[in-house]
Amino acid sequence: MTAPINIQEAGQPMVAKARDADSERFLISDLCDLLESYLPHDAVQEVYGAYLFGAEAHEGQHRMSGEPYIYHPIAVARILAEMHMDHQSIVAAILHDVIEDTPTAKEQIQTRFGAEVAELVDGVSKLTQIQFESKAEQQAENFRKMMLAMVRDIRVILIKLADRLHNMRTLGVMRPDKRRRIARETLEIYAPIANRLGMNQMRLELEDLGFRRPASHALTGAGRGRATRPRQPQGGPLNKIETAIKGRLRQEHIDGEVRSREKHLYSLYRKMRVKGVSFADVSDVYAFRVIVDKPDTCYRALGIVHNLYKPVPGKFKDYIAIPKANGYQSLHTVLFGPYGVPIEVQIRTDDMDRVAEAGIAAHWLYKAGEGGGANSAQLRAREWLRELLEMQKNAGNSLEFLENVKIDLFPDEVYVFTPQGDIMELPRGATPVDFAYAVHTEVGNTCIAAKVDRHLSPLRTPLFNGQTVEIITAPGAHPNPAWLNFVITAKARSNIRHHLKNLRSEEAVNLGRRLLDKALSGMGLTLNELPKDRLDAFLAECGVGSLDAVLDDIGLGNRIPVLVARQLAGRSEEPEASATDGARVSTPLAIKGTEGMVVSYARCCRPIPGDPIIGFVSAGRGIVIHAENCKNVADYRNQPEKWIDVQWEPDVEGEFPAELRIEVANQRGVLATVAAVIADMGSNIENVAIEERDGMNTTMVFTITVKNRQHLASVMRRIRHIKLVLRLSRGRG
Repeated sequence: MTAPINIQEAGQPMVAKARDADSERFLISDLCDLLESYLPHDAVQEVYGAYLFGAEAHEGQHRMSGEPYIYHPIAVARILAEMHMDHQSIVAAILHDVIEDTPTAKEQIQTRFGAEVAELVDGVSKLTQIQFESKAEQQAENFRKMMLAMVRDIRVILIKLADRLHNMRTLGVMRPDKRRRIARETLEIYAPIANRLGMNQMRLELEDLGFRRPASHALTGAGRGRATRPRQPQGGPLNKIETAIKGRLRQEHIDGEVRSREKHLYSLYRKMRVKGVSFADVSDVYAFRVIVDKPDTCYRALGIVHNLYKPVPGKFKDYIAIPKANGYQSLHTVLFGPYGVPIEVQIRTDDMDRVAEAGIAAHWLYKAGEGGGANSAQLRAREWLRELLEMQKNAGNSLEFLENVKIDLFPDEVYVFTPQGDIMELPRGATPVDFAYAVHTEVGNTCIAAKVDRHLSPLRTPLFNGQTVEIITAPGAHPNPAWLNFVITAKARSNIRHHLKNLRSEEAVNLGRRLLDKALSGMGLTLNELPKDRLDAFLAECGVGSLDAVLDDIGLGNRIPVLVARQLAGRSEEPEASATDGARVSTPLAIKGTEGMVVSYARCCRPIPGDPIIGFVSAGRGIVIHAENCKNVADYRNQPEKWIDVQWEPDVEGEFPAELRIEVANQRGVLATVAAVIADMGSNIENVAIEERDGMNTTMVFTITVKNRQHLASVMRRIRHIKLVLRLSRGRG
């Protein structure tokens, strides 16, 4: 140390305070010694100045363990110093709680330590001045704030991870319920973020600390012991296998390092839960890491271990040629080891190993020796940050954003190819729609079909390693709400929701305009004829900023059009006509079939064009179309203000579901015969249910799509001509 670390302790007669001061002096002195090993003296002095500032700000505050609060920021700074982080990060780590937990303002930090440090501290600080409706919303909003700050500066998340790591190391003093909540949050969010950034050492410690729950931890540990103990020879299998691998590498003149380990308990637990396997089926309880000088040697070493022990078919993965999403590179293989013990071997270079352990932090940890160039983990992290920003823009609220990030944090990769031969990495279980959005948002939005290995495949088909995927698009296409039932990537989910929300809003505004114009026409007015001052006064009274917001509410059924029309027309009383609804005296609203999501068709009666219909205004859904003879219409008659007269347009577009109940003789091939006739008539079968009546007859319930009543009648006529059909009727849901 060039400058000694002295803390002035004046007027502290109590022994406990003196002991605290000695411990504090040791902690900061030890931190500064570590910083002196890689930072210039001026930078270390600035860190020490931050310590004095933070100690004064946290004066009188104590942790639940009873120790002075400043111990925690120093410990967080120490974790970052071990990563060789820059001095701004160390300063921000020491000050990371002063905005949140003390009266200190961000401006004070900016004045004393600069804008860069102030932004880092602010990025880690929680939102404490805003009132939220629930604890979950508050946590989600705090998380979103931190992630957006991370997009601006990746060091924000590194400080937060170090903060969480020290909190987990000292979690024992918390209440049991709080320990469980923090541990669950660590396993669900922070450990996966460390993994996404390639920081393996930090991930493993966070997982181990978060997994220290009595039941599952004890069961997993006991199970691992039972699974491996009977097979362990004298001296243990790890030493013997390690010696064999080292000896074979020396024979082939390969200078490499061999390390052995047992799989971490949480990794075992998660693999068993996700894959639904027992300990006997876990193939990598034992693992060995072979570190060599260059990539070519990795493949030579792979041949050597395959020659030493037989490989397990289908268990080889080449992450050197195709790195993981976090930049991780290595060769993985599972071998039939001696003594009946399956073993996993990871082979990588020294550079790959350093990136695998430190991830994004390897940029700071090895900057001096490697010239500060961006490593693969950094490049992958930047791409992930870009995707996070896109998810944030498309998310409706902080809870949705948190859900999308959680989905994104658990990738189990599958690698597929574009028609041009480019490799795309997707989570396991991804579908062609996920692939389309991974290529480009616009490709996903206009996707209509997909070819997998040159064959047309349903859009919900799960993809597997090595497949070639081609997306077919159409200019006027848009996302289908049903896609949300099977897509698994956060990017696809957030973009589909964003597009549908915008589409639904546009459709709601258009429908709202039609409904309001219809209601006004019964009063001898139109929306375009309303004076501007009357419209402005109405908007001010409603507390909304635009007419579109009112029309959107009307289209979604949240406002009743006739009541809005009366307000706009300046009429507070009913019209003199006996009709309950002013809109009923005008022409019924015409249904085109292209209104989209704001007009839906009741499943209880399944109306189709040509059926007499009536509309029910449902809050949040828009208009639900029922057949006039639907049994539910009578139930809703006590809400006359929510009913609206509707009729079909002369030329309705689209296809509508209809239900057919067909009683047939129970003979082989009858289902195929009926299905073929329906297909020949240009109708699609959406669902078939079989109801066995007796040994002679069977009732089949088909849900088919038709254009109108005439089309349905034609289909029914053709079905009646089938000899095996005994009775046919139209179902009503």
